[in-house]
Amino acid sequence: MPEQGARTAIESLVREFNDNSRNGPKKLHQSRTRFMPIEFGRDGKPQPKKGPSSAEAQDFYELRSRCLRSGTLFEDPEFPANSSSLTYAGESKSYIKWLRPSEIAADPVFFENSYSRFDVNQGELGDCWLLAAAANLTEDPDLFTRVVPVDNGFKENYAGIFHFRFWRFGQWYDVVIDDRLPTSQGKLVYMRSSEKNEFWSALLEKAYAKLFGSYETLRGGSSSEAMVDFTGGVAETYEMKDAPKDLFQIIEKGFRNHAMFACSLEPDPYKPEAETPQGLIRGHAYSLTMAKMVDIQTPNVKGKIPLLRLRNPWGNANEWNGAWSDKSVEWQYIPEATKREIGLIFEVDGEFWMSMQDFTKYFDRIEICNLSPDCPIVRQKGEYPWKQSAFEGEWVIGNTAGGCRNHIETFWHNPQYVVTLDDPDKDDDEAKATAIIALMQKNRRSKRNKGMDCLTVGFIVYRVSERDLVQKPLPKEFFMRNASVARSTFINLREVTCRFRLDPGTYVVVPSTFDPHLEGEFMIRVFSECPDCMCENEKCVGVCEPDPRVTPDSNNNSKPVAPVIAEDLPDPTKPNPQRAAMERLFLDVAGVDGE
Repeated sequence: MPEQGARTAIESLVREFNDNSRNGPKKLHQSRTRFMPIEFGRDGKPQPKKGPSSAEAQDFYELRSRCLRSGTLFEDPEFPANSSSLTYAGESKSYIKWLRPSEIAADPVFFENSYSRFDVNQGELGDCWLLAAAANLTEDPDLFTRVVPVDNGFKENYAGIFHFRFWRFGQWYDVVIDDRLPTSQGKLVYMRSSEKNEFWSALLEKAYAKLFGSYETLRGGSSSEAMVDFTGGVAETYEMKDAPKDLFQIIEKGFRNHAMFACSLEPDPYKPEAETPQGLIRGHAYSLTMAKMVDIQTPNVKGKIPLLRLRNPWGNANEWNGAWSDKSVEWQYIPEATKREIGLIFEVDGEFWMSMQDFTKYFDRIEICNLSPDCPIVRQKGEYPWKQSAFEGEWVIGNTAGGCRNHIETFWHNPQYVVTLDDPDKDDDEAKATAIIALMQKNRRSKRNKGMDCLTVGFIVYRVSERDLVQKPLPKEFFMRNASVARSTFINLREVTCRFRLDPGTYVVVPSTFDPHLEGEFMIRVFSECPDCMCENEKCVGVCEPDPRVTPDSNNNSKPVAPVIAEDLPDPTKPNPQRAAMERLFLDVAGVDGE
């Protein structure tokens, strides 16, 4: 085929692939959301997103006005104050009594003076993963006020109604709740503030529970889930044993770019939330709220040391007890001005400092959530190096549910996405282009009551030529005769994310379940420095080394292949060291019933 014809074919195929990805062969179900879809203007201000779904949604301002006119307090019919909002099946919990804040405290306030990480303390619910993310949220006013609107309150225009904003599969929503909260003997049962009359954190947890259907859906999870839902960003995990040498610099840069962080230790399989001799809790999520190069001067040495500030969401005496812990001798070598600068306090509040060296020694992993380029905060700060493309798709039995590469007869039926990396990264000495690919399963947590846990999913990346893309979609024969250049681990997490450094060129990404004939909805996002890398998207994320879970073929380079390629993936249901490591990661903060 002449060159012009091939170019026309590849452009046509890119458009068709993207259209198919967006629309899908058919919808599994067409649900009407009760949450108001919103969009943020370039000034960062939210406004309702007009469309069919907004007509069916709860409008906070309309509902509040209606209550104020009638002189009644709002009662949410869609998340009622009964057992159906507590558990999947609505089992009765006789000790629970639903009370409004005015029935719990004499002078309830939304914020006591202001908000802080100390307003987030865990109750009976096993959602430390959510609390770690919420504590991080308080450290960034721009991010906090996007999720927690400042027009909530108990004074002016109080009508027993509140609202919060969350990102869900590419769309921001305004979630409305009433302020009736689960209590026992007059005290909050779940998340609460250190200040007995402050209620923003308890109400935030209730709104998040409504987003997924009940409080029970929040039992067990990963901090990265909540951080993504609070920001719309992309989350990655570093195992400390494989962490890059410049991890502290990555963390410092992340804080400058509004990233959020959580960390954890592997659980003890025989003792839930076991305490280590160093005072740390296994199988428990901590928020990481500051990273600083701190001045230090001893009688013999003068210089700087990398320190991290962390917090246990229990908010109690369970703190790190090693070097740089509360009142440890090391602090006498830090100038008083520096102590004031970093806000050093010694309280029984779950917060502590530790050196980077001890952090990498005693913690097992860190989760980092970077903001996406379409975030108003990013747009307001000017140029951002990465661009984003996002598409929705489905695996449908008999159509697009092909399973992984092990099932070669059906693998090519899966959705296929063309990614074009035209140029290498600006600062890459090896002329490579970075692509971050994030595959997110949709609606699995909210369907736990129907037995719909997360599927085992992942994706595989292939290098393609113009000639390859003349055929649409890529046929079975292509995958039989061509090796992949990179792939993710297949695992049953809500989102699988990997970083790749690839040669500039054109690639096809194939997301799939591990086994064929399994249905599910998904969202796939690609971040790179190349504009329009998935055709028409013109939005903006960042660059880094490959994710340690990536298992590329021959250093991410294309290579000559035999007539037929045998490239079976390991069965995740069979024991192997890599899967065992990922299961430990998952169980760390999710628990046995986690997602």
